[in-house]
Amino acid sequence: MKTGIITTDTYSSHDTGQGHPERADRVTIINKNLKKFKNLDWKKPTRFDTKYLKITHNTNYINEVEKSFPKKGLYFLDGDTIVSPGSKQAATDAVAAIMTAIDSVQSKEFKNSFCTVRPPGHHAEKNKAMGFCIYNNVAVGANYLIEKYKLKKVAIIDFDVHHGNGTQDIFFDNDKVLYISTHQYPFYPGTGSENEKGKFDNIKNIPLPGGTSSEEFLIAYNHVLKKINDFKPEFILFSAGFDAHKDDPLANLNLKSKDYYEITKRTLEISKKYCKGNVVSILEGGYDLQALAESSEEHVKALSEFENK
Repeated sequence: MKTGIITTDTYSSHDTGQGHPERADRVTIINKNLKKFKNLDWKKPTRFDTKYLKITHNTNYINEVEKSFPKKGLYFLDGDTIVSPGSKQAATDAVAAIMTAIDSVQSKEFKNSFCTVRPPGHHAEKNKAMGFCIYNNVAVGANYLIEKYKLKKVAIIDFDVHHGNGTQDIFFDNDKVLYISTHQYPFYPGTGSENEKGKFDNIKNIPLPGGTSSEEFLIAYNHVLKKINDFKPEFILFSAGFDAHKDDPLANLNLKSKDYYEITKRTLEISKKYCKGNVVSILEGGYDLQALAESSEEHVKALSEFENK
């Protein structure tokens, strides 16, 4: 089996305005770069069901978002989360992508998958858009696994440089979901201290000071793997943000591109023990285009080389 890349052109219609860091070029450069791999299968999102969106987000919030998409121009959901006429389809397809990816892995069409979509999702709370995020894509994916496939243990690993406050908010009191985050702290969005542990000790925050080196990060990642070992998930989801890279303009960690290969490989090795390598990843942040292309390539390289033997 091959690694699946789930993507669609509608991401380019999500216009965030001139000079905004979360721009269409991000996905364009990732997809263009990944085309050089011959051992990937490409697929468009095909699965979308509002049922799982409504499990994840407050109904009133979903209705407000639906009404906010403008017929022309731009509309601000908050100070930095912007929507345009094309944002509705892009946001829907981002959610559909993770559902499609999960179905493709569960059916053994793909051994694992990476969704190259935008807008990102991990800052979106139950009832609030935030930090470039409209719907919480990875949270919808976790709820999809629980509701459709009746899984009782889903792990989300978020290595974006910013804490995924939205994902934490959605699953804070859900014993079926383990949320683990490595992130710069103190930093935007202000959440993510070690003291935030969830109702069932199902939240593991690993805050890192600005200036953290590549070597220090890889040591800290051992705490991620230990928590995964303790939880024994039936499926692993990655919130794959690549903005902890040393060249990223929006943060101050110092990861190298190859570090994303290392942490992905380590996680996949553990996934053999508990979930037969069933892993789906979805794009979050990453705002230096060259660093984003290189880092996502390393992530996908590890996914594609993985053998569940």
